[in-house]
Amino acid sequence: MLIGIIVLFCCAFIFPALYSATWYLLFILALFFVLDILILFSSKNGIEAERTTPEKLSNGDENPIVISLKNFYTFSIEVKVIDEIPFQFQVRNFEIKRKIKNASKDEFQYSLRPTERGEYFFGNLNVYVSSPLRLISKRYKFNKDQMVPTYPSYIQLRKYDLIAFSNNLFQYGVKKIRRIGHTMEFEQIKEYVPGDDIRTLNWKATAKKNSLMVNQFQDEKSQNIYMVIDKGRVMKMPFNGMSLLDYAINATLVLSNVILKKQDKAGMFSFSKKVENRVVAEKRTSQMQKILESLYNIKTNFFESDYSRLYVDIKKNINQRSLIILYTNFETMDGLHRQLPYLKGIAKSHLLVVVFFQNTELYEITNKKSQTIQEVYDKVIAEKFIFEKKLIVTELKKYGIYSVLTQPENLTLDTINKYLEIKARGIL
Repeated sequence: MLIGIIVLFCCAFIFPALYSATWYLLFILALFFVLDILILFSSKNGIEAERTTPEKLSNGDENPIVISLKNFYTFSIEVKVIDEIPFQFQVRNFEIKRKIKNASKDEFQYSLRPTERGEYFFGNLNVYVSSPLRLISKRYKFNKDQMVPTYPSYIQLRKYDLIAFSNNLFQYGVKKIRRIGHTMEFEQIKEYVPGDDIRTLNWKATAKKNSLMVNQFQDEKSQNIYMVIDKGRVMKMPFNGMSLLDYAINATLVLSNVILKKQDKAGMFSFSKKVENRVVAEKRTSQMQKILESLYNIKTNFFESDYSRLYVDIKKNINQRSLIILYTNFETMDGLHRQLPYLKGIAKSHLLVVVFFQNTELYEITNKKSQTIQEVYDKVIAEKFIFEKKLIVTELKKYGIYSVLTQPENLTLDTINKYLEIKARGIL
């Protein structure tokens, strides 16, 4: 409107009759401008807004942030919401516009996906209010300097919470493991029902009860399971915005919950130049909180990991035969051979599972059609590295070391699969 009046003033130099009419329009505009100020600023608390965040953010997951608005004005308003999102997200263009009727509420949400653990600080929740005249806006500020910590993925933890008890695991992506033989832990004698293994018939109990009775066995419980996280520089490699270290941390949290639900003892520690963040394997009710707090503080130190220190620490502190799940990454056979003597030493006393990662970018190169000599060369090199990963699996198997070669996004399910397979086969 103001631009239109300026144009009219310019035209008044050519058509003098417009001069008076333009001043008249300018007076009306000033009158509406003052009126807009009065109706907007007459109320100190014309609107109420609140940002509701989770108690803690889940790393690597979409976290809902809810904005609630309440209009106390006696007329409909238009609002523009600008939330000052933590700098880690690098969001510079956040803006949401809404229309709210008088004496009514409105609520909407957006989501944030953090890729680092730590503290995230929200700034002001800015709400710009305009009346139906829409000449000016009044700014309201709410929820100043709100801090929300980001923890390992507890959303995945809830997702797989019932996995230890479910008989239908295919919906989770968990494969069915064929049980070989029976576990050695006796549970009870029960009456035979169709489908029970006739090899478990208890003839003495059958004679006493005069009906078929069978022995029922259960998975062995209270076995030590340790998850070991390599926090050296090889785990800093990024994938989909997160480092391999963070994928390993998320998988450790979920697997710990499954282990405890299976009545086993869950423990963990990390290592690089030295062993840190130790949680001794137990199955107390407070164990998950201990593991969660330890995982929250793990950060890479960019050093080359010392496997000799890891071997000595395990030999000194873990006396009972345990399942040790080692999250690390090997890119070449040379890298494996440098650490293989220490892995073989650990595998002599414990059941060792080495979890390492596929480089998904290499698969993208090999699947792409080559157009130039350089692309052909790149494809050959990529295939060489992919083949070396498979050779690493074969080399580990030669020395009785189990392995999981997985893509980062499948890490949690693949490690759960391996744990359930080991339990089902009773090889621990």
